[in-house]
Amino acid sequence: MRGIIPALLAPRGVPLPKWMPAMVGTAAQVVVLVVDGLGWEQWQGRLAITPTLAAMHASRLTTVAPTTTATALTSIATGLTPGEHGLVGYRMEVGGDVINVLRWHAERGDVRRSHRPRDLQPFAPFLGEAPPVISRAELEDSAFTEAHLRGSRPMGWRAASSIAVEIGRQMDAGERFVYAYYDGIDKIAHERGFGAFYDAELATVDSLVSDILAVMPADAALVITADHGQVQVGANVVRPSASLLSLVRNQSGEGRFRWLHARGGAQRDLLQMARHDHSDTAWVVSREQTIDEGWFGSVVSAPVAARLGDVALVAREAVSFFDPADSGPFELQCRHGSLTSAEMYVPLVVGMGKR
Repeated sequence: MRGIIPALLAPRGVPLPKWMPAMVGTAAQVVVLVVDGLGWEQWQGRLAITPTLAAMHASRLTTVAPTTTATALTSIATGLTPGEHGLVGYRMEVGGDVINVLRWHAERGDVRRSHRPRDLQPFAPFLGEAPPVISRAELEDSAFTEAHLRGSRPMGWRAASSIAVEIGRQMDAGERFVYAYYDGIDKIAHERGFGAFYDAELATVDSLVSDILAVMPADAALVITADHGQVQVGANVVRPSASLLSLVRNQSGEGRFRWLHARGGAQRDLLQMARHDHSDTAWVVSREQTIDEGWFGSVVSAPVAARLGDVALVAREAVSFFDPADSGPFELQCRHGSLTSAEMYVPLVVGMGKR
């Protein structure tokens, strides 16, 4: 998944990787559409709802770990592993603060000045180019946008119907590469779970894709992917015991990839107790194991490694691990973050314009 942008923005003459359909190599223009939360397995079980997508060339890719938006979108934009770009979770500990990366907030409030986005993620996206980025207008000035999309040219939309219109404008202007982002699938899965609302949103995405293809020239390629899939968790929330939490000074990550930061000297006891308590529902691993096994890529610098906890609870079953500091306005129905196939596999869907 993280190889898509480097493949598309490589100098002309550089061959495409074998997993990229050959039609992309002959395209005069390319649009990348990232559909947040569109997992391969969820889509494959609902192909009848998406006739436009189902008629396109489709294959399966693997996303990064953890399977969370902040980490995966940064890997898509930069082409780097999480261990390289450094945004290693939805919530991560930096200098004593646990930062919500999407909001760039910690317990003490906004931390954009004390933890500059360009410092935490120092690599330029899009191989240093400045393409048009078609995303929600309200995201344009966010710290996370600065961290993973800086230098691009924002073309904000306020209604989803504007996405295809703006893509058409960029095609007519001769842009060789356009990046677009849509988050409806992720939002509805979190709030409503799988069912009628999810299916209706998936049908809306299919209609959006049809509208985009209609405004793209016949020699332009549309490349669709996602950052992660989803697992329906609902009320299956696991609350760590008081004994376990007595060994913990902070929690970070998210419900299906929960990092426990040990109190001084308690790392070994914490790992042992966490394995005793939670190995029935999760992979319980140490920071060292995740690094040694390359979970975040082959390179993890010391500053990035320091953002990880000491012990990870990585959900294997359809559960979420509770953290009182990680909550929102409603109980999430679907979640992601872990390494199950439902979360790790994402689509690569390619088609040519119809205009």
